[in-house]
Parts: sequence; C-alpha cells; structure tokens
Amino acid sequence: MDKFNYLLEITSKLLGPDGCEWDRKQTFESIKKYFIEEVYELIDAIEAKDDPNILEEAGDVFFLVVFLAKIAETKNKFKIDEIIQNITDKIIRRHPHVFSDVKVNSVEDILDNWNRIKKTEKN
Repeated sequence: MDKFNYLLEITSKLLGPDGCEWDRKQTFESIKKYFIEEVYELIDAIEAKDDPNILEEAGDVFFLVVFLAKIAETKNKFKIDEIIQNITDKIIRRHPHVFSDVKVNSVEDILDNWNRIKKTEKN
C-alpha cells in the first residue's frame, strides 16, 4: 500500500465507529481554527528557514486537508478524489503555457494568463 492510501486508511479509522470520539465529532466549522493555526506554524517555519519544521508543519496542513475530505465523505458531501480532480483540472487550466500551445514571453505573461483565467472561472 502506498503512503497516501495508508494515510487515507488511518484517517478513515479515526472517523470510523471504532475510531476516535473527538475526531468523529469534528465538523468543517470546528476544524477551521486548526487550519489557521497550522498554516501560521508553517509560515513561521518557512520564515525561519527551518526545513525539518517545514516538513512537520506541511504534514500537519496536508493531514487537515485529508481529514476535512474524510469528514466530507462521511457526510456524503464530496470525496477526496473530487478534490484531487478539481485541483488537477484547475492547475492544468491555469498553466496553458505548459499544458497547451499558449506562448508566453515572460513571468508577467504567465501571471496575466493566470489572473485572466482565474477571473473567467469565477464569473
């Protein structure tokens, strides 16, 4: 089993009937504060150029995304596969200079394309 699927399995167990009572009680609302805390801890580690701590804090943020997805799955809202598909599609769409035949001459062109595409997506 690969490491990602093992993490999914562990998270499912935490949220399962024989899992952790505290974890099972969590909601999108209740875990918001943990996202904020962990992202700030990651930012602090990045600013300190502390690679071991960046590794740890990135893992905490990553786990929270997986945890949120598994909470959503238990409520029949969406699955982690949908998150992965959505972000994959978005990254490909927003990088036409890499994944299609759009030509760019500068980083500014890349950012202009990104912002134009993002604006189109939001409308």
